[in-house]
Amino acid sequence: MNKSAVIVGAGHNGLVAACLLAKRGVKVTVLERRDVVGGACVTEELIPGFRVSTAAYSFSLFRPEIVKELDLERHGLAWYSKEPRMFVPLPDGRSLYVWRDAARTVEEIRLVDEKDADAWPRWNAFWDEVAGVVRPLVLDPEPPTLAELETELDRRGKSELFRLAIAGSAADTVRRFFRSDAVQGMTASQGIIGTHASVNDPGTAFVMTYHAFGGELVDGAGTWAYVRGGMGGVTQALAACARSLGVRIITGAPASEIVVEGGRATGVRVLGGDEIRADLVFSNADPKRTFLHMLPSGTLSPAFEDRVASIDTRGSVIKVNLALDEVPDFLGMGGNAGPEHAGTIEISPSIDYLQSAFEDAHKGSSSVRPFMEVFIQSVSDPTLAPPGKHVASCFAQYAPAEINPDEWDLMREQAGDAVIDTLAGYAPNLKDAIIHREVLGPPELEARFGLTGGNIFHGEILPGQIFGERLGPRTPVRGLYLCGSGAHPGGGVTGAPGWNAARAALSDIDE
Repeated sequence: MNKSAVIVGAGHNGLVAACLLAKRGVKVTVLERRDVVGGACVTEELIPGFRVSTAAYSFSLFRPEIVKELDLERHGLAWYSKEPRMFVPLPDGRSLYVWRDAARTVEEIRLVDEKDADAWPRWNAFWDEVAGVVRPLVLDPEPPTLAELETELDRRGKSELFRLAIAGSAADTVRRFFRSDAVQGMTASQGIIGTHASVNDPGTAFVMTYHAFGGELVDGAGTWAYVRGGMGGVTQALAACARSLGVRIITGAPASEIVVEGGRATGVRVLGGDEIRADLVFSNADPKRTFLHMLPSGTLSPAFEDRVASIDTRGSVIKVNLALDEVPDFLGMGGNAGPEHAGTIEISPSIDYLQSAFEDAHKGSSSVRPFMEVFIQSVSDPTLAPPGKHVASCFAQYAPAEINPDEWDLMREQAGDAVIDTLAGYAPNLKDAIIHREVLGPPELEARFGLTGGNIFHGEILPGQIFGERLGPRTPVRGLYLCGSGAHPGGGVTGAPGWNAARAALSDIDE
C-alpha cells in the first residue's frame, strides 16, 4: 500500500493506530511532544530508584484483540492479576477483601452483612449480563445513539438493565443489591472514577458499566491487573512493535498545526521545525486541542466547533505518587507486606462519604476526605523500588469543580495533605514512611500530558458523551482521523479508539 500517515501523539492509542496501519503497509510517522513515548500511560522515576505509574495506573480495559493482532507479549508486554481484587479498610477498624474467588468474597462480606453476602452472586451475574451487551459496542465503528440503545434493550425486554447500567445513578443501582454502608461504598465508587459527578447523579451507572466490561485479559470477569514494570510497559511494547514494523517515532516534536489544503488534511507542522506531509493525519490529542487549536481558522463549521467546545473536560482527579520507606501498616494487620497491599486499596466507606467528597469540590475546594484507590505495585514487582522500599500510587477525588490557577499552588498541597491524612487514618505509620511525594491535580495533568482541563478521559463518559453521541474516528476534515480517548468508546487504557481509527482509515482507503 503506497500511503503515508502522520500521527500526533505517541500515547497508547496513537501507537495502536500506528502499528495497525504499518501492518497494512502504510508508511507511518509518529510525533510526540515529550521526550518519552506513552502519553499518560508511562512509568517514570519519582526520585532516583523509585519508579511509578505516573498517571494511568491499572490494566484491565485493554482490548485482547489488539494484544493478539500485534503480538504484544512478544514485544515485552507482561501483566498479572491483582489478588485480591480489593482490600477495603473500614473506619471502625474492620476490613474486608474482594477476591477473584467469588465464594471466598461472599464469606468476607458475610462478616459485614448477611444479606449483602447473599446478594453478591446476583451482583456478579448482573454485571456479566451488562458486559454481554456493552462489550460488542466497544469496537463498533458506528455505535448506536443512547436513544437507539434504549429502544433496542426495551425491545428485548431489558429496559431495567438500561436504567441500572446506563441511565441511572451508581448509588441507586448499588442500593438495589446491597444495604450495608461498607459494601455500598466499595461498589458505588466505581461510578465516579474520572468523572465530575456525584455518586447520586444520573448516568454514573454507566461509569460503573464502563469499568466493568474489562478484565478479559485476565479472567473475563472484570479482574484488574498490573503491568510488569508499571504502565509504561504497555506503551513500550507498543513502541517496540511499531518500530519493528518500520514506524518512525520522533520525540521532542510538539505538533503546532494540522495542515489543511483544499479541505483535506495533508500533514502536520512541528513547532519551530518541519512540516511532515502525509496522505492521512491522525490526532491522539483530545478533541478540543485537535479541533479548536490545531486546525486553521475557518476549517470547521461553527456548529461542529460549538459541539466540540461543549464537551465537558473538567478534571476531577488528584493523583498522589509516593516513595515510601515501608508499606502502610493498616489497623489490625501485621505491618509487613501482605495481601492487604497486593491489590486495590479502596477508601470508600459509604455512599454518603462519596457524596460528601463531591460536595466539597462542588463548593470550590478539594475533598476534605477524598475517595481514593491506592496501588502499591512494588509489593508484587520489586523492580519499582530499592530493596525494602516501596512506591504508592493514590488516585483520589475530587479536585474542585472550578480551579483558579492563581490559587491552585496552595490548594494542590492542601489536596495532597487531605489524601495523606485520610489514608493515615487507616494506616497510622504512613506519614513517617513518606520519603517523597508528588501531587498532580488537573492543572498538572493538563500541562504534563496535554489533557484539556485535566480530564483523564478526554471528556466525560456520561450519557450525552457516550456511544453515538461521542465523536467517532472520522472527522469533518477529509483525511483527518481522531484516534484518542475523545473518540468512541472513550478513555482508559483500552486501545479501542486507536484500533477504530486505523480500521476506519484503512476502510476508506480500500473504497
